Amino acid sequence: MPMSEKIVLVTGSSKGIGRDIALRLTGLCSSVAVHYMSNRKAAEKVVDRIKEQKKLSACFQADLTKEKEAVSLIRNVEEKFGRIDILVNNFGPILVKPWEKVMSYEWELVLRANLLSALYCMKAVLPGMRKREWGRIVNLGYSRVEQLVAFSTITPYAVAKTGLLILTRSVAAAEASAGITVNMVSPGLMKGGILPESKDIPRGRLGKFKDVSRAVLFLASEEADFITGTNLVVAGGWKI
Repeated sequence: MPMSEKIVLVTGSSKGIGRDIALRLTGLCSSVAVHYMSNRKAAEKVVDRIKEQKKLSACFQADLTKEKEAVSLIRNVEEKFGRIDILVNNFGPILVKPWEKVMSYEWELVLRANLLSALYCMKAVLPGMRKREWGRIVNLGYSRVEQLVAFSTITPYAVAKTGLLILTRSVAAAEASAGITVNMVSPGLMKGGILPESKDIPRGRLGKFKDVSRAVLFLASEEADFITGTNLVVAGGWKI
């Protein structure tokens, strides 16, 4: 089946990087499912943009911190479009707060949103990909995830994304023989992002959404068929 007939689900795609990924994947695939947690109006606008390109789309609501809702999301998309060929796990908020002031419920929320949500979605989508012997999964990390450095103001987020990298590589190794690739794309400092801007980026500018989206598109394409378990850092050389 050519890429032009593939079906995509991008979680957290009503705004920001997720929105840009969904819109750019529209040019590569036939159908794009848009996921949102609370802002249905924003999700519907993304769907309208996709349909303007003569592609199929629909929006789906789910709280991916809850396993039942994550599984329901996958099943609802499969029921609507027949299958999911490409899954992009973009959902996951960042919490900027001194680590000692982070409450227990905030720790749990950040871990569930950034780590367990991807786990739930992957577990639900993999049986169909195995049956078809083809699949692409791309998880979103952050640029310094492999360096294991201290982050006193985003500690739960850093912990969750480090765990997601280990999960990404573990699933990649397990599913490679089934024709399924599992990779991570890790953005650096982004224009309009939450983290403070820096002048220490060798590329000389902040990242743009399209920089991240292009990396996701590559890993989702046929050209990346032999690439799995990798972490592609999109940070303009920041802190390497």
